[in-house]
Amino acid sequence: MVVIVGPEFLGAKSVSGTITFFLFIASVIVLFYTFLGYPMLLMLWGKLIPQPIKHRRFDTDVVIVVVVHNGEKLIEQKLVTCLAQDFPPEHLRVLIVSDGSNDGTCAFVEAFSKRNMTPTRVTLLALPERRGKSACLNDAVNACDETIIVFTDVRQTLHTSAVRCLVDNFSDPQIGAVSGQLVFEREGITEFGAGIDAYWRYEKFLRRSQSQVGSTIGVTGAIYALRRQCFQEIPSETILDDVLIPMNVVMQGKRVVFENNAIAYDKPTRNIAHERIRKVRTLAGNFQLIAKYPQWILPWSNPIAIHFVSHKIMRLLSPLALLVAISANIILVICNDGPFFKITLALQVAGYITTFIGLIVPSMQKIIVVKLAIAFLSLNWFVVLGFIEFLSNRKAHLWKTSPATHLD
Repeated sequence: MVVIVGPEFLGAKSVSGTITFFLFIASVIVLFYTFLGYPMLLMLWGKLIPQPIKHRRFDTDVVIVVVVHNGEKLIEQKLVTCLAQDFPPEHLRVLIVSDGSNDGTCAFVEAFSKRNMTPTRVTLLALPERRGKSACLNDAVNACDETIIVFTDVRQTLHTSAVRCLVDNFSDPQIGAVSGQLVFEREGITEFGAGIDAYWRYEKFLRRSQSQVGSTIGVTGAIYALRRQCFQEIPSETILDDVLIPMNVVMQGKRVVFENNAIAYDKPTRNIAHERIRKVRTLAGNFQLIAKYPQWILPWSNPIAIHFVSHKIMRLLSPLALLVAISANIILVICNDGPFFKITLALQVAGYITTFIGLIVPSMQKIIVVKLAIAFLSLNWFVVLGFIEFLSNRKAHLWKTSPATHLD
């Protein structure tokens, strides 16, 4: 005999109780699929129908583009790490694009170029007005004629083989863009930073898995490469160039893949305030892209629509799902005597209490459950703040913080 567990079995007998029950179940399904179901689907997909890359040595002209606003304190380290790449120097150039910098960034780049006798290897594009990264990227690409463009931010240092590992992927003509991976240094990491690091490793797993079955949704802004001919100019107000540029590549029928061995190093965020600034801006960018390109959710318009919906849309719906889950659960507990809803409500409340305790007692963050609970709920709260930022701030594409806290 087959027993079907439904709302009546669990005590939800009225029409309103049945509707509330299904709202509760739907919210749980959304959360499960977003954070567990979709990754499991990717793992299975990658094992059954992988799409390998034809990978071999590929020597061609390459330019490393670094867009910076007031990066005087970081620019020397960036130039050194770019010029130290294990790539034929006669085929590698570094282009520093100053987005209206009013510190000593431009003067330092010019002096560095002359001092190291590398006027052709290090060039400066000094833009007088601050317009934001996306506008600068358009100008930068227009100033380049190299076959491959490597984009990287001023903050991160690059592994010496990073450019080589990125470029070799382009030996496969189907590859239009390649994402490297951002690795957080462990020295001096805080408990909150460790939680963010864990979340970032989860994100890299998704991108790596998406790459194995086709194309990733977005690239790592700290390090990625693009086939010059695949670039399409982007609106100057774009917040997430590292999503729009690769999505334009996908729309041209090319693949965007993840290269695990192309590494950029960074220090993780040390506190929630800095992470909030970065993440809220990123999430506002996600809302902006959905508003501008709603066709991306349609499978007949977007060849990787399932990934876009599963990775981006569902993630933005998760705070609403959390709210519906606990609200419906409270109603079901009030209206019913069964133990099931009391248990599920207790589990939810325990998660919120765990997060609250972890925030006011930092030593508790050493416990893995507390650490993950804080990261999970914080990032969902940032989605709400990101939506507010999208609605209220029309200049979100401009840098709001110093390079020391800028982690695009």
